[in-house]
Amino acid sequence: MLLLPLLAFLFASLLVAAAALALSPAGGTTIERRLGEVTGTPVRAPTDDPGYNRAILDGLKRFGRVAPQSAGEMGNLQKKLVTAGFRAHEAVAVFLGIRLGCALLAFALTTVLQRNLPLALAMCALGYLLPGMALGRLAKRRQHRIRCGLPDALDLLVVSVEAGLGLDQAIQRVGEELDFAHPDLSEELRLINFELRAGKARVDALRNLAERTGVDDIASLVAMLVQTDKFGTSVAQSLRVHSDTVRTKRRQRAEEAAAKTGVKMVFPLVFCIFPAVWIVTIGPAAIKFIQIIGPMANK
Repeated sequence: MLLLPLLAFLFASLLVAAAALALSPAGGTTIERRLGEVTGTPVRAPTDDPGYNRAILDGLKRFGRVAPQSAGEMGNLQKKLVTAGFRAHEAVAVFLGIRLGCALLAFALTTVLQRNLPLALAMCALGYLLPGMALGRLAKRRQHRIRCGLPDALDLLVVSVEAGLGLDQAIQRVGEELDFAHPDLSEELRLINFELRAGKARVDALRNLAERTGVDDIASLVAMLVQTDKFGTSVAQSLRVHSDTVRTKRRQRAEEAAAKTGVKMVFPLVFCIFPAVWIVTIGPAAIKFIQIIGPMANK
């Protein structure tokens, strides 16, 4: 009877240790990376071994090819992966492999530990859905980071355009300057420059930016830039007005989040803090009351 819990504990311990070793950077790697930043020479980490990464990717892609696929689901999944920052061609197959692997792992663990087929099927469905939920959360976090960095990018764009740079050169300059503070937004701006260098029209590159990120503020910025380019109005003035509008929206979102704090605190107070307070305050009196009334009731 004690063998299965012991095996489960050992498996969980090994899994946590492996995850910690995989995610924690080595000391030498950190030092080499910092020296590379100073000298300007890129340093490849030990986990960047092409054979190691390729073996993992190939295994996940094999799992992904076995999974059932539909055109509509693949289109939505590709869009969600791009929004989360995964733009590689093999990202869909890798994600499908991760989802199928999580489902099979959950089914196998539940079958070994509990030996309950309905529960195993339920855990299999949960393991199949969890990667999609995690991907949606990653996409929302990336959109939030881009939304928070947009006002700073607009201010830099205004300064660059007023200093005499063209819009394309200003976007390139801002993408370089925001590499440290807002890397996600900087990456998206650099993609615009890559598309422009490849010969794509500026309007199409900007619209691709709005489609990739899925951020409403980016979509409004793209619409404003397209209209400015179409009607020949001042880009600097339009960017300045739009920057003020975006900052006003961000302040309103912060005020809205602060107003919701009181409502969100009701449930932890009622279900977590108030019961403990009642037990501490009323518990001794209730015990004393039972001790006094109990013998009297028995008589």
